[in-house]
Amino acid sequence: MRNSSADQIILDTLAGQSSHLTSHQIYEVVHERLPAINPSTIYRSLERLAKNGKISISDLGSGAAVYEMSGDEQHHHLVCQNCGHIVQVPDEQISPLISQLEDKYHYKVTTNHLVLFGVCEICQQTEAE
Repeated sequence: MRNSSADQIILDTLAGQSSHLTSHQIYEVVHERLPAINPSTIYRSLERLAKNGKISISDLGSGAAVYEMSGDEQHHHLVCQNCGHIVQVPDEQISPLISQLEDKYHYKVTTNHLVLFGVCEICQQTEAE
């Protein structure tokens, strides 16, 4: 079995998703198409795809890293720490902040993905009741 087969199935799987998937969820989908595949092959493929910029890895507070396709438009996330609701924030709203930090602290920020945790509007209303 060639790694490129697993890579392509992983890309196809992530391209068809509107949410983030864990490595285990990805393994389950790929395993249906390639029953002989083992989890270590999936982990290596995910690592390679992330290194090549084809997918991104995030920690959205779920206890496991999650993966998504690296799209043409970079984005960031707001994550509700109560209900887990995720909001995508366009890069143009975050990039000025990153530029300001780079200028003020003389850093070159290499992080390409920002995740901020908080409490969503619905959970705030529920807490106030």
